[in-house]
Amino acid sequence: MIPEIPASWQSRLAVEREKPYFAQLENFVADEQQQHTIYPPPDKIFTALELTSYDETKVLLLGQDPYIQKGQAHGLAFSVEDKKARIPPSLRNIYKELKDDVSVEPPHHANLTDWAKQGILMLNVVLTVREGESNSHKNKGWEIFTDEIIRLVNQKEETVVFVLWGKPAQKKIPLIDAKRHVIVQGAHPSPLARGFLGSRPFSKINEALKNANRGEIDWRIKD
Repeated sequence: MIPEIPASWQSRLAVEREKPYFAQLENFVADEQQQHTIYPPPDKIFTALELTSYDETKVLLLGQDPYIQKGQAHGLAFSVEDKKARIPPSLRNIYKELKDDVSVEPPHHANLTDWAKQGILMLNVVLTVREGESNSHKNKGWEIFTDEIIRLVNQKEETVVFVLWGKPAQKKIPLIDAKRHVIVQGAHPSPLARGFLGSRPFSKINEALKNANRGEIDWRIKD
């Protein structure tokens, strides 16, 4: 099952649930949930939308799909729910760059809820995945839904910073009006990619927010 869309996004996204593609997506996810272990749990699928309302969104950080191991995915891109869980390699690189860029000491866990509560919509392109199988829910309909979220955020009158790491995320650039908003793009933080370390995304995000009088992000995360 796919839960109800969180209240602050309901009026803008309710029409998507009425479209044929979403009915097919719901059937697919329901079948997967019966036959396999699917992450995140149903009640966590829309965590990003629950923690960051449309009105409060000032940064959109785009991920690919959820983590594939137990205790990790909870509906926030790059974030791990269980604070005792191992920090994934991509997030280790994010934390290293965080320290080098803005001198913030990273926490000893991987839960990024503190960022989401400050107006960072931490959205994956695909919102569910089968345990142990990356990209297993790709091209089943989630991309249509999340593209609409990107379009909606692009319609905001206030400046939004879109953070696009890696080529899949950068394919969304045509959905964004770069004359009104700011795009911070670079290599994916995965250790398999090169170029993320030294790219200074956090200071770029705050510089853009400061220039737009939108309030900078406090990158510190409580342990």
